[in-house]
This record gives sequence, structure tokens and C-alpha cells, in this order.
Amino acid sequence: MTRNETVEAVCWVRLERASLSLLLTLLLISVASPAQAPPELQAKLNTELKTLEQDSVDPQVVSAVEAYNSTPPSADAQAMNNDKWHGLTLFDPFVRALGKNALSEHLKSMCNDEIIKIFVNGRDGGKVGYNAKTEHWNHKGMPKHDVPMQGKTWIGTVKLDESTGMQLIQVALPVRSAGKPIGSIVFGLRADKLR
Repeated sequence: MTRNETVEAVCWVRLERASLSLLLTLLLISVASPAQAPPELQAKLNTELKTLEQDSVDPQVVSAVEAYNSTPPSADAQAMNNDKWHGLTLFDPFVRALGKNALSEHLKSMCNDEIIKIFVNGRDGGKVGYNAKTEHWNHKGMPKHDVPMQGKTWIGTVKLDESTGMQLIQVALPVRSAGKPIGSIVFGLRADKLR
């Protein structure tokens, strides 16, 4: 290979790396930014957001997240990760205990024909409570947790929820104490009820 061919090959490699880097950056920006709901859902979703915002500052939600954040995790919670969580059944004692705590029972009462799923994460992304077992134990590093922790609302795309078989759109809001985000609350809304 001549010097010119080597220089040209190096330039192509650098161009490909720069293009890949730009593509990954754009992908990360689009994932980390709040998504826009499809236009046909936006008006109804805007109305629903007012209710969800009230739920995100519900005193029981806020106090449960404050308690979670100020208490060292149990040995089971410390040992938990997303891979282990995936392998647990609904009948696992750890899953059942979390699903029956006071916050989880309260979240179940907040569900209705439109709101199918609700879960709450502490500052570290770990579960504080849920109305039904979630796909992940910890959502830290995911937009549905990280965006609310910046004080913003995150809206996902409409997608099929495997546990319900329904098309859902997730909306995540910060749980706030003294005006500062201390955790996140994620709602799974039925897309067909927003049309």
C-alpha cells in the first residue's frame, strides 16, 4: 500500500468513526429527550398530564420516596439487579413483599380504565412500589427515570406492553420534595383510551 493509499484509508476510517459517533450522539439525544406523543393522542394526553402531575406530588408517594431515599436498602435489595429481577416470579417473597407494601397498595388504588401501570423509583432508580411487577428492577440510566430526575416530564412512544397485551404509552414525572426531584413515577396509559 502506498503512502497516499494509507493516508486515504486512515481518513476513511476517521470519517466512518466520526459518522458513527455523530449517529450515536443523535440517537442518545433523541432517546434522552422527552418524546412527543402521536398527534392524535396529544390533546387527551395533555389533559391527563394535569391529573398525573397531581399524582406525582401525592403525599403518600412523596413520603414513601423520602423514606426509601433515607433508609439503607435491605440485603435483598442491595443484591438485586435487572437480570435477577427478570428471573423472579410474581410469587417470589421479595416481589410479593414489595408489591404489598403501603405505597404499592396506594398505587393500585390510583389505577383506572386509562392508567394500567404505575411504578415509583427512588433517587437511585430502585423500586419503591408498583401496582404490578415491572420489567426492570432499576431504571437508573433510562430516560424514564433520568429525565424526571432533571425535573422534566418524559413521554415514551406507544408500544405493546407484554404483560397486559395492550398498547401503552408511558409518562414519567419527577416525584418532588421541597421543589426538588427525589425520585420518579411512571404511568402506563392505555393508548386506545387517549384517542
